[in-house]
Amino acid sequence: MPSSSLPVLVIASGNPHKVAEIGAMLATVDLEVRAQPRGLEIEETGDTYAANARLKAETVAALTGHWALADDSGLEVDALGGRPGIFSARYGPTDHERIHRLLHELGDSLYRGGQFVSAMALADPSGTTVLEAQGLCRGLILREPRGHGPGYDAIFYLREAGASYAEMGDYQRSRLGSRGKAAAALAPGLRQLLGLG
Repeated sequence: MPSSSLPVLVIASGNPHKVAEIGAMLATVDLEVRAQPRGLEIEETGDTYAANARLKAETVAALTGHWALADDSGLEVDALGGRPGIFSARYGPTDHERIHRLLHELGDSLYRGGQFVSAMALADPSGTTVLEAQGLCRGLILREPRGHGPGYDAIFYLREAGASYAEMGDYQRSRLGSRGKAAAALAPGLRQLLGLG
């Protein structure tokens, strides 16, 4: 089937890793997945993950005239009162500095529980959010990084996987990770809205 006959879904992100990851998670839905227009920067002014996801999805849908899917994610550390939360990407200038700050603040605490939270929003071509989902992934904050990955992946350990988020394969991340859980929750409604079954 030629790709032009498939519904187009624009992933509202300038991060190619995230576009590829979400595209892979939605592989069971017959879609043509595209990245948002180059150079587009959307300021995340919402006070929740869901609000930021809606803002990004609606902006990209209205700009492109296509269905748009956005995700906003963060790491919430129990002993830090849920920080960094929605400020996860702004907790420092680089991934290395963000991880260093978080580990410094957590110190030698034995209470190392936390969770990745991902909110997803789907906007129709007019720029209206029509579907939302959220995924949670509980884990432990390691004392030092294990593996190489974006964000906080290398210091977030999942007992079910016996590995850090950075050490997990695509299948494990899709099944156990917060973004994978949000995508799985969204997929049936996405299929229905796009007339795919």
